[in-house]
Amino acid sequence: MTAIPQATPSQEPHWRTDDLYPGIDSSEYLAAIAGIADQVGALGGIFDRLEIRKDGQREEVAAAYDEATTALNALLADLAPVRAYANAFVTTDSRNDAAQARASELSTLTQPLGDLMTRYSAWLGGLDLVELKANSGMARAHSYSLERAQHAARHQMSPAEEALASELAGSGNESWAKLHGNVCSLLVAEVGGQRLPVTAIRNLGSDPSGAVRAEAYAAELKLWQQAEVPLAAALNGIKGRVNVLNARRGYGDAVEPTLSGNSIDRQTLAAMQRAVVASFPDFRRYFAAKARLLGHQNGQLPWSDLLAPVGEPGREWSYPESKSFVEDSFRGYSERLADFARAAFEGDWLDVPARAGKRGGAFCMSWRKGESRILLNHARSLDSTSTLAHELGHGYHNLCLKERTPLQKQTPMTLAETASIFCETIVQQNALASATGAERLYVLETQLMGQAQVVVDIHSRFLFEQAVFEGREKRDLSPTELNTLMEQAQRDTYGDALSSLHPYMWAVKPHYYGSSFYNYPYTFGLLFGLGLYARYRSQPDSFRAQYDELLSRTGMGDAASLAAEFGIDTRDEAFWVSSLDVIRESIREYEGLAG
Repeated sequence: MTAIPQATPSQEPHWRTDDLYPGIDSSEYLAAIAGIADQVGALGGIFDRLEIRKDGQREEVAAAYDEATTALNALLADLAPVRAYANAFVTTDSRNDAAQARASELSTLTQPLGDLMTRYSAWLGGLDLVELKANSGMARAHSYSLERAQHAARHQMSPAEEALASELAGSGNESWAKLHGNVCSLLVAEVGGQRLPVTAIRNLGSDPSGAVRAEAYAAELKLWQQAEVPLAAALNGIKGRVNVLNARRGYGDAVEPTLSGNSIDRQTLAAMQRAVVASFPDFRRYFAAKARLLGHQNGQLPWSDLLAPVGEPGREWSYPESKSFVEDSFRGYSERLADFARAAFEGDWLDVPARAGKRGGAFCMSWRKGESRILLNHARSLDSTSTLAHELGHGYHNLCLKERTPLQKQTPMTLAETASIFCETIVQQNALASATGAERLYVLETQLMGQAQVVVDIHSRFLFEQAVFEGREKRDLSPTELNTLMEQAQRDTYGDALSSLHPYMWAVKPHYYGSSFYNYPYTFGLLFGLGLYARYRSQPDSFRAQYDELLSRTGMGDAASLAAEFGIDTRDEAFWVSSLDVIRESIREYEGLAG
């Protein structure tokens, strides 16, 4: 067995939580939870008094809207930090019983909020929005929120059915998602003589040693096989429930509700995916070049080598070094972005090291007004450094949104990835600017590796999820059937570029268990972000202010309208092709460096 280098936890911080509440069982936090319960009850009373429901009162509509919306925004604003606080403990230690209890309690007491939101949309669905906006400044400020509510109202079940669906959510999808997270956080295996959580084992996919990568891949597959039964049950439960609700709400397929939720239309998705599929032969050239560099003379990569490093990193990419590089890169773009990153580092907003009980991957969540908390599972690589920049981009987006109301902040997933991809691109371009020879190959590899994940692998996940929804209409799908669907989706996208596949990717990705089709928005975000970066390079001075304004309004307009302000037509396949052409240039240079 190959020894695994030990991490240095002292250099990798855990995030700070005591700036919100002293502890998960503190009197202050328990009082905050009780306060949320009171607010939920009070909002229900306001809705009852104002007849906020389907076919409710139609007199003094503007005054009723203003009062109901003010109370709803206030509740959502107060709920966000209370919910984030519990999440900060649950996601870093799944065995923290007190945190699990508080999170469950909070989920239960806020269940009526789902029903109230449904009533709110149903009421708005019957109003004359032109007249309402003429008589209410608040309505004008929440114009896009009103339009989305009216669209949602057209796909609502009866009030009683919607209330029941909301009430059962806590013991349905939320519980299945929690089961997935808890089961995965407890998976541990021995690799290289060390007992490692599955998150750390997956990080070994980028280890310099091919033997370590192969051992980690084999150990990981065994772990997923051990957990396949409960995870398959969770996936079947979630997708089955979504199918039933979609049918009752009058949607044609499982993709349709995600389009409105992502503020795009089917024409935009189709244009983007046509361009994506046309790019697969180019990505397969990249995979073949990488395979040859790693000694696979048949030109095929084993799955364990997909994330393998190529070239020479030129630096260690420890967490302290990654922090410094990201901040310096951001400062090359703007002082505001760099100062934000420094505030995050100095304020201990990040939880960095992988450990048992901690969930995998990375995410950013809003904390206090303009502040965020960022979860990482850092490995010593430019890829992890890019992930750091990516999540800080989400945090910067939260900063730009801080003056908006909660209803104005409701950003679709497509636009939620805008700032993160942009920040990732800044860092990667900075790394590429001074790199030559083997180091340049390493930077290009890191860049293309991430882009291949977002273009090629993401499309495989989209195809897989489509197939699962279709199969789940008939019956439960066994773990073996899920594996087969996953492998077929990978063959349809990677083609003959790989010599082995990952049948359990459906178990790995938490997005399958949280929401539907949380995949193609990443592709949209990458390609839209590359398009924005190109515009920044051509007009840097005017771009910055316009870009921050865009980020502050991502919940206040559909993607096509916001993109049009930068001269981008998201329904035109040519735009997506032009963004992919940027990647094609990198592939050509990579092939040249690879010989």
